[in-house]
Amino acid sequence: MMNTDRLFRPQSLAVIGGSWAKSVIEQCQRAGFAGEIWPVHPNHQTLCGLPCYRSVADLPAAPDATFIGVNRHATVQLVSELKERGAGGVVCFASGFSEAQAEDSEGVQLQADLVTAAADMPIIGPNCYGLINYLDGALLWPDQHGGQRVERGVALITQSSNIAINLTMQQRGLPIAYVLTAGNQAQLSIGELGQAVLTDPRVTALGLYVEGFGDVAAFERMAQEALSLGKPVIAIKAGRSEQARQAMVSHTNSISGADTAADAFLKRLGIARVFSLTTLLETLKLIHLLGPLPGTAIQSMSCSGGEAGLMSDASYGTSVTYPPLTNSQQQSLRAALGPMVALANPLDYHTYVWGDTEKMTAAYAAMMQRNADLTVLVMDYPRVDRCDGADWLLATRSFIAAQQQTGARAAVLATLPDALPETVGAELMAAGIVPMMGVTECIDAIEAASVASSITKTGGKIFVPVINAPPLRSSPRVVTEAQAKQWLAEGGLNVPASHRAESLDALEAVAHQVTYPVVLKGEGIAHKTEHHAVRLNLHNASSVMSAARELDPIASSFLVETYVEEVICELLVSVVRDPVLGYLLTLAAGGVYTEIMHDAVQLLLPVDPNTIDRALHQLRIASVLDGYRGKPGADVQAIINTVMAVQTLILQNTDRIVELEINPLLCRATDAIVADALISMAD
Repeated sequence: MMNTDRLFRPQSLAVIGGSWAKSVIEQCQRAGFAGEIWPVHPNHQTLCGLPCYRSVADLPAAPDATFIGVNRHATVQLVSELKERGAGGVVCFASGFSEAQAEDSEGVQLQADLVTAAADMPIIGPNCYGLINYLDGALLWPDQHGGQRVERGVALITQSSNIAINLTMQQRGLPIAYVLTAGNQAQLSIGELGQAVLTDPRVTALGLYVEGFGDVAAFERMAQEALSLGKPVIAIKAGRSEQARQAMVSHTNSISGADTAADAFLKRLGIARVFSLTTLLETLKLIHLLGPLPGTAIQSMSCSGGEAGLMSDASYGTSVTYPPLTNSQQQSLRAALGPMVALANPLDYHTYVWGDTEKMTAAYAAMMQRNADLTVLVMDYPRVDRCDGADWLLATRSFIAAQQQTGARAAVLATLPDALPETVGAELMAAGIVPMMGVTECIDAIEAASVASSITKTGGKIFVPVINAPPLRSSPRVVTEAQAKQWLAEGGLNVPASHRAESLDALEAVAHQVTYPVVLKGEGIAHKTEHHAVRLNLHNASSVMSAARELDPIASSFLVETYVEEVICELLVSVVRDPVLGYLLTLAAGGVYTEIMHDAVQLLLPVDPNTIDRALHQLRIASVLDGYRGKPGADVQAIINTVMAVQTLILQNTDRIVELEINPLLCRATDAIVADALISMAD
């Protein structure tokens, strides 16, 4: 990895350009940057009260970090000059590079020239706003921002400069250490930028807004760095395109959205995925102050039944739970609140003790007796410009006192973001209590903070990198089912005995040779069940030929197979090539239930047998696999062996396989048999 220390934590800055450069200097001056700032402009004598240098060659020394705010052609030349001068790194502001390739092919070449000119000198961008270091007051940033100097905080990296600006304007009490915009990721990818900020001991967590992963291997290294440092990563992955799903010809397209590979990738790396900027900020705030949550069992209290109901409803369908009160909690709460309050979790403690600091503190401390994953006080504050909030401040300080007595992990939640003043949020943060905003965002943040705890539980385990999918040998085609099964059988999978017939006459000869019962299939049809092109449990040649005549108008040929009996359940096993992340494995309820149940788990290859076993037991159909209501269970080891054999075939043919689906895999008490297979592959 490139050394970005000088770029990220500079002692000297060069700022090249006119109005944009002027803004960068102003931002650094307002933030109290203590190092040297050297404006570069061929026609100005001074800029922001600082003497200008006419060129890079005229600078007094090689700058640690440089902001280039000129056009794209001049940017490439300046990067070359800075590289020769020994500069520490560059932010390239200009657009018109590879992001404009549809309209401007010159931009692609210019970006390649830019990377060549930089060589081993790190560059951020192009087509981005750059870098804010709130820890040291170093801002290579040409616009307004809403942050301020901090001593420690979270880092934010986005591909969108505008989203980065918006995030700095937050008034949620989140201390931000770094803001980085990745732009085109011409040289430094999101993964490399993430590694660079995670190594700063003043950074507590990393938040990402990702449109494309860029360098996947660097992203994996970033996740490993986060794991080794115990610093969680929270991500929004944008761009839920339908293109990949529409391209599939198998049943998998009905249960695997286009971004399931991205979802599987993030889970594999222990990165918690969220779906809104507000949840991203709330999760980072929670982790910054309390670290990853060990679980999602919470205690909630408010002086309103309505708020208690909101909390209960918001957790429905999530992993967040409200454990019942212990006997000790109930006794302490009864002593503090009196006989009129119904004791439960979530707790509506009414207003009987409102304004009584001693009793409120006792009630809050009673809820905190249990070492829950988080104790939440739901409380919206009055408007400071029109109302008197004195009693709410008493409640706040009672909650702080209770937390100090018990040492519990605690948060104050305003159901409306407008109803938690920034001054109160600062007081809570200083006391070690998280000020949270929005019920749904709070619940989602608790889940994400719990997912993030996985990086502290792996013992520094190194991730197995996902498989790189090299270019295909040629354009892919769908092979016949007979060809697919022959290939799978050669790979060690269990397939039924079968015979092919190219015509009705050929089929009649076959029908008098096979052992019954059999299955008849019409070939050349992608989804046979939907076209009634599979006829089961045929017991004689007459029934085979009668079924074949019905299928003849739509079938290109026929396949006769041994009918598999005593099936316990059917599974789908699918592997689909992702152009960025390699191969996505889907395990799901199979056969006719694939689209109905939407019971699926996705993993990126490679996987090991234990991972497959865990995935199978995440399915709702797992109880059938294990034996349901006294019925025999399936041979799970045979299923695992089948999936591992499929993986071996994929690994041996990464330049050929586009899609491989077994549906159904017939799972029996003693084996697992491939009943149908679809393979799309290059020749």
